[in-house]
Amino acid sequence: MNHPLNDAVGATGKVRQSILVWDMPVRVFHCLLVICFTGAWLSSESERWAMIHYAFGYTACLLVLIRLVWGVIGTRYARFSQFLKSPKAVIAHFMAMLHGHPHHDVGHNPAGGLVMFALMLLILLIGFTGYLSVKEFLGNFVSEAHEAVASLALGLVIIHIIAAIGMSLIERQNLVRSMVNGKKQGMPEQGIRYPQYLIGSLIFISTLYFFYLILSGGLPSLTQ
Repeated sequence: MNHPLNDAVGATGKVRQSILVWDMPVRVFHCLLVICFTGAWLSSESERWAMIHYAFGYTACLLVLIRLVWGVIGTRYARFSQFLKSPKAVIAHFMAMLHGHPHHDVGHNPAGGLVMFALMLLILLIGFTGYLSVKEFLGNFVSEAHEAVASLALGLVIIHIIAAIGMSLIERQNLVRSMVNGKKQGMPEQGIRYPQYLIGSLIFISTLYFFYLILSGGLPSLTQ
């Protein structure tokens, strides 16, 4: 069994410390997406809250589109190239976990990255089927598909939460809190240098404005 002190010291003898891993755009995306998904789910059964449901749903899609762009041009651990791995790498990750060798990179592990990317694609599919449903395209078929994909996404969210709790215990650090403050335990050279506060703020403000436009009927082509 490894001593806790050994877990805090890397192979080079350097002491692990709190480092910045998640930039502000990633943290804003994650926080707002949680709010939008929850809001869309809770407002889905009420006709009186239809505009609120549309606002949450379409805003979630906007967030995903922004995240897809940031996954290409963002900071080190925000990029898909850092955590989207081949099926072979994902299987190897699971086998290593089963043999008591947890993932040691401070970014997303291969399985977590795959789940996150799949969830983003599902949210876009939810938005697309929701739009078709609003336009009454293909009748009940699209509405039922919208609900089915939403249920699948909810199941994936639950798996994601359970996995985050499990990995927090295995890695001995709170991964949920890490996504809030952007910091994890690691070597100094593993941290990112710039938190990108300005871009994160622009994403936050533009997302709120888009939500307001949908809610107020400012984009009727999406809700009528």
